[in-house]
Amino acid sequence: MTAVAENRVVRRNGPGTKRADWNSWPPLAFEEMDSALNIQQFIQQTIKANPADVETILTPPLDQDEGVWKYEHLRQFCIELNGLALSLQRECFPESCQQMTATEQWIFLCAAHKNPNECPAIDYTRHTLDGAATLLNSNKYFPSRVNIKEISISKLGSVARRVYRIFSHAFFHHRKLFDEFENETHLCKRFTTYVSKYNLMQQEHLIVPILPNQQQQQTPQ
Repeated sequence: MTAVAENRVVRRNGPGTKRADWNSWPPLAFEEMDSALNIQQFIQQTIKANPADVETILTPPLDQDEGVWKYEHLRQFCIELNGLALSLQRECFPESCQQMTATEQWIFLCAAHKNPNECPAIDYTRHTLDGAATLLNSNKYFPSRVNIKEISISKLGSVARRVYRIFSHAFFHHRKLFDEFENETHLCKRFTTYVSKYNLMQQEHLIVPILPNQQQQQTPQ
């Protein structure tokens, strides 16, 4: 066996890999990532290094196409939100959360039905993540992950608005569970920073006070 072969790093989780060893390989410089999925690989590698470092995670490599960068981040958010959805199943039941609500001012209709309709919060969560995955993997809108048309980029805002409601429901109705998830992943903070940075949502719709400026606005005068 040659020295080159001995030093070669296999970036693959083999059968029977333990959780502690999952994705346990040294980081790779972006310039050395030659896969068509290099942006996803780079984002996931940066998150793994420090999920609390939101600024670094959201900083693209030099000369990176902004549309592809926004698209890949939204895909990653939806992947990670499945973890929050799984946690919600422990206590968000159709009997107790009959509607998808946040504060008393907000009741959200589910777009998964033929006509937008009310459904239990946990079903809304599942339907929304399924719908987001279907759209973001659509060959019609996203046939390529290296070059994305502007008309397809315009779809990201509607996905962002819908999936954000999962955060808001968890925050206002399952706060302990939300805090446990957020303390580990910092996902809502990253998502809020992301949609603010790229103007994918209006500020008045960002109702979870996760960023310092939002927390200041919540403080009584």
